[in-house]
Amino acid sequence: MAKIERALVSVSDKTGLVEFARALARFGVELLSTGGTAKLLREAGLAVVQVSDYTGQPEILDGRVKTLHPKVHGGLLAIRDSAEHRRQLAAQGFGTIDLVVVNLYPFEATIARPEATFTEAIENIDIGGPAMIRSAAKNHAFVTVIVDPADYARVLDEMRASGGAVSAATNRELAKKVFRTTAHYDGAIADYLGGLDREGKRVRFGETLHVELVKAQDLRYGENPHQEAAFYREAGDLGPEPSVAKARQLQGKELSFNNIVDANAALELVKEFRETVAVAIKHTNPCGVATSRQSLVDAFRKCRACDPVSIFGGIVGTNREVDGETAEQMKDIFLEIVIAPSFSAEAKRILAAKKNVRLLEVAFADYRPHGLDMKKVVGGMLVQDRDLGAVDVRACKVVSKRPPSEGELRALDFAWKVCKHAKSNTIVLAREDQVVGVGAGQMSRVDSARLAVLRAETNKLSTRGTVVASDAFFPFPDALEVCAEAGATAVAHPGGSIRDPEVVDAADRRGMAMVLTGLRHFRH
Repeated sequence: MAKIERALVSVSDKTGLVEFARALARFGVELLSTGGTAKLLREAGLAVVQVSDYTGQPEILDGRVKTLHPKVHGGLLAIRDSAEHRRQLAAQGFGTIDLVVVNLYPFEATIARPEATFTEAIENIDIGGPAMIRSAAKNHAFVTVIVDPADYARVLDEMRASGGAVSAATNRELAKKVFRTTAHYDGAIADYLGGLDREGKRVRFGETLHVELVKAQDLRYGENPHQEAAFYREAGDLGPEPSVAKARQLQGKELSFNNIVDANAALELVKEFRETVAVAIKHTNPCGVATSRQSLVDAFRKCRACDPVSIFGGIVGTNREVDGETAEQMKDIFLEIVIAPSFSAEAKRILAAKKNVRLLEVAFADYRPHGLDMKKVVGGMLVQDRDLGAVDVRACKVVSKRPPSEGELRALDFAWKVCKHAKSNTIVLAREDQVVGVGAGQMSRVDSARLAVLRAETNKLSTRGTVVASDAFFPFPDALEVCAEAGATAVAHPGGSIRDPEVVDAADRRGMAMVLTGLRHFRH
């Protein structure tokens, strides 16, 4: 651990900098700086040496070249315990630089502004900053480098404890952050430039897409015990949208690969509803969904009644705090996970007896959903917008002779939201506040219809007076006729088949109301 005697400080984010520099000065550290950073430190009464005075080379090209100098990089890259390196430094009259405090030009903040020009973007590509922090990070055995103001306190604490030095372990951690920073920075620049067409206009999907992930935890195994696995979360601020990546585990065994996949499916379905809702997920498909105007416990009872067998070993999600009464209803069922905005003290006490159930708490807030959906295939990645499409069934085109009633419209709205979150081919039978039967993931839509009816019959739920939602058009009238025979009275589907007229005729013959959403929800 070598004592820090000289620091080079040049930052765009000046948060906490003056206080940090004052602390360095109390250790007797010489401060080198440039431009606005030097001005700020001088105004704060600190002694600062301009880098141009230190190198003997004035800044040139409007400041584009100021730290790209052998005296700077020699002072950073010299191996301190190499006699030859020390000899060469002495021959050149160079000293060492022991600490670098640099953060980079705000390139991403610049291009995020709609009015930002291409010239502004280019001028906010930092050159000297990345070069310095990479030099310092490469030589982290001897040099401390800080790119994040959050690390100021950590470094000062170590300097106080050691008489002005920083440990090798801390230097290594700081160096890792440097290379993550420069990788992200270069990726952002490459994506920006690759996202411009020949006329300089932004395109939706550019030539490259850099995704930065940070390991959240190791997993016991993947989908199956012979597969190793880990869970990575997106780096940076995830924003206010609820996500499994931001969930806090309150109790239970560690999460498995499949737990995380299913918990995500539950949470995404929960987010479709503003009213009180309870959902049950099994193998990413909804096996129970219900809303209530009364209470969460009422919604959960109806959710469980949708499929009291399949909910066993499933994932339950809610958009309201789990209270004691709801927890009492949950405690006698084997559940893998309950994910909710919060759990009351009584609910925690009740569910604590179920030591294996994982309780995940994720904050719900006002948010605007956004982002990309990515699916890995061998040798590549499919990237698309998230399916955030929604319809107002009241505004949908009525193609049947009979328009849907108000009650049927409410039920169709409910069924359509659920349908979006089940595997294609999907048929959902529902009432306005409860799923009655789901057929999902079948090779034939008519088989999905039969399965939806069968699930309802198995669970002793009447299909009379239900409505139907189909994630894609009916290629033939047969699936619709299965639902009609079971007593369904209205249907919503995207339309678009060459046999749409035959499907409409089948609905009219059965006295069913039919609306076309014009929006498909394939989920593969």
